[in-house]
Amino acid sequence: MNEVVEASRATALAAPAQGSFRLGRLGALVQRESVFSWLMLTPPVLFLLAFLGYPFFYGVYLSFFRREVAGPASFVGLGNFVTLSKDPIFWQSVGNTIKFTAVATLLKAAGGLGMALVMNQNFRMKALTRAMLLLPFIVPTVLSTVAWQWILDPGMGLFNRLLVVSGLATTGPSWLGTPTMAMVSIIMVNTWRGLPFFGISILAGLQTIPLELHESATIDGAGTWGRFRYVTLPSLLPVILIVTTFSIIFTFFDFQLVYVLTGGGPANSTHLMATYAYSLSMGAGQMGLGSAVALSMVPVLGLVLVLLTLYVRKD
Repeated sequence: MNEVVEASRATALAAPAQGSFRLGRLGALVQRESVFSWLMLTPPVLFLLAFLGYPFFYGVYLSFFRREVAGPASFVGLGNFVTLSKDPIFWQSVGNTIKFTAVATLLKAAGGLGMALVMNQNFRMKALTRAMLLLPFIVPTVLSTVAWQWILDPGMGLFNRLLVVSGLATTGPSWLGTPTMAMVSIIMVNTWRGLPFFGISILAGLQTIPLELHESATIDGAGTWGRFRYVTLPSLLPVILIVTTFSIIFTFFDFQLVYVLTGGGPANSTHLMATYAYSLSMGAGQMGLGSAVALSMVPVLGLVLVLLTLYVRKD
């Protein structure tokens, strides 16, 4: 009997030891840097594959088929791309996208640099001012765009009312009703939304420039413009190029702003490749053609990013 009791006691003592040994091995495995890195990377990689990878590859698949929303798919090879090559609205949307992206990005870069230089000075309520400047970037795009739709309204909009009250015009322009003014308007709103991103990023770069460089330049006889040209701007160039790269991506794929403000009109004058792809897919029900338009955005954007990357590496 005593032998049975002793055996049971030994088994009970050995079980926690074995569990601790297994737990220790698992802990040691997790503590290895390579294993821990892969454990941390796995959830976001799976998320990207599910929500970005699958739609992208499914879009590539659809671009080679003639597929309507409620109909069967038939393989057409490069037929959708041949159709787009003969479509004047597609080429108009390509030109609009390039113009919209280039002008808006240049305005945001110049305005963001000016904003950062001002915000880098010491003045009262600087922290509150910085927080307020972030509002355009924080507010959801659809909400802010609806507000701009009211501001730009030709009859009751704030802009036209100010023009009439100040005596600058008897009637305000139709901001969204003519091709030229519609393009100006969407560029203006996109610039307003993107300025805080440039401003805060460049401000962070400004605050990393050593004060000694400015002092040395001053001793050498450089004035305000000289210090900006030979000290500030060269030091900020890597930051500006990185922020510009991200801005080009965001602007190139901007959909919500244009769709809510103009829907691509008037007369397709503000159709971007993103809005035209949506119009073909969801409006006309031509999923294959819409996917082909979306896929056509990749090489255009890729070329711009490659050129920017080569320029950054060169510097």
